[in-house]
Amino acid sequence: MTATPHKKKVLQGVVTSDKMKDTVVVLVERYVKHPTYGKFISKRKKYQAHDAGNTKKIGDKVTIEETRPISKNKHFRIVE
Repeated sequence: MTATPHKKKVLQGVVTSDKMKDTVVVLVERYVKHPTYGKFISKRKKYQAHDAGNTKKIGDKVTIEETRPISKNKHFRIVE
């Protein structure tokens, strides 16, 4: 049995918190259609991402990529 390569999630969002060491909180917004009513709604979710060296500040637009678990809540890292 061979392992199939896993396609990594790549998301774009805005940094909302940079108070932790080597970690930022990124708010990702999606624009999706409601399955029953057909109305378009915006959904938001926050992800903790690894930021080595604390280079990003609040308000920066970043791209994050799924990676192996770095800590209990951190499963993404900043690509750019």
